[in-house]
Amino acid sequence: MTPPRAGLLWDAPTTFVRFVEDCGFSCQLVTPQLCAAPFFRGSFSVLVVPTGFANPAYSRTLVALRASHNRIRGFLERGGALLVFGAAIDRADAYDWLPIRLVYHHEHAPCHLEPVEPVLFDALFSDYTPDAIECDGWFEECEGEVVATAGGRPVAVAARVGDGLVVATTVHEYPSRGFLSFIERERGAAVF
Repeated sequence: MTPPRAGLLWDAPTTFVRFVEDCGFSCQLVTPQLCAAPFFRGSFSVLVVPTGFANPAYSRTLVALRASHNRIRGFLERGGALLVFGAAIDRADAYDWLPIRLVYHHEHAPCHLEPVEPVLFDALFSDYTPDAIECDGWFEECEGEVVATAGGRPVAVAARVGDGLVVATTVHEYPSRGFLSFIERERGAAVF
C-alpha cells in the first residue's frame, strides 16, 4: 500500500521532512519557486507550512504563498488540508494569502494551552503537556473555529474552505504524531 502524501512548503530540506516521514507519510518538499510555478502539480492530502514562513531571516516562503493564493484556495476547495504554523515575525498581514481572515500578533513565550474544540485539540497536541508549551504569538482576529487558547487568546484555529480544512496554530512545536493521519482521514487527496 502506498503511504499517504504530504507536501512541506519550505526553502530547503529540513528536519520537518523527517518528522512527516516518521508519521507514515511520503513527504514532498515544495520550495517557494516550485509553489509559485504555474506548471507544478503536486498531489498530496496535506500541505504543511512550518513556523517562520513570513520571517525573511528564515524563509522566502511568504512571497510564494501570496503569489499562489488562488492555487491554495483551489487545493482547499477540492478537499486538501493545510496546516500552517506561526509567522515568527510581527506582521499582522502574514496570513493574508489564506482564504480566511487571520490577524497575527507575534510574541514568543511559554504558555498554558486551553482546549476549546476537544477533537482537533487532542489530535494536534496530545503528545505535549499543555501546561508548558511554546507559542510564537496568537491570532488577534480569526475566521473559523477556535481550537485552543492561551491566556484567553486564540493560538489554534480551524476553518473549512470548500471540501478542505485550514488549521492554523502559533504553537511552536511539531503537531502530535497522529495529527497528519487524523487530518488526512478527514480530508482526502487534492492536486495542488
